[in-house]
Amino acid sequence: MKAALISGLALLGAVATASAADAPTLAHGAQVFEKWCLPCHGHGEQFPGTVALATKYQNKLPGALQDRTDLAPDLVKAVVRTGVSVMPFFRKTEVSDADLDALAAYLTEPKKR
Repeated sequence: MKAALISGLALLGAVATASAADAPTLAHGAQVFEKWCLPCHGHGEQFPGTVALATKYQNKLPGALQDRTDLAPDLVKAVVRTGVSVMPFFRKTEVSDADLDALAAYLTEPKKR
């Protein structure tokens, strides 16, 4: 059931259009990422989440979440709240709904190349 939900949300992410969030929201999202996500999902092979995602997608997608361009806000929120594989879920007492909204905006903001 969880896998079907995440797969469905990933499909929505492929067709979703991202709307630009304001600078304070993105800055807050970056702070949330740094506190809760960076220990596993930073840049480099020392981060287990990054390595796991690079392996899962056979390097066809970036392993570092900050480099992904295919994430949808609902997918980010679902994964954070339910967890995936060895990634734990995060309660609202850890990552509030406002924090999660900011994180989703940060991770889904169109990347400047």
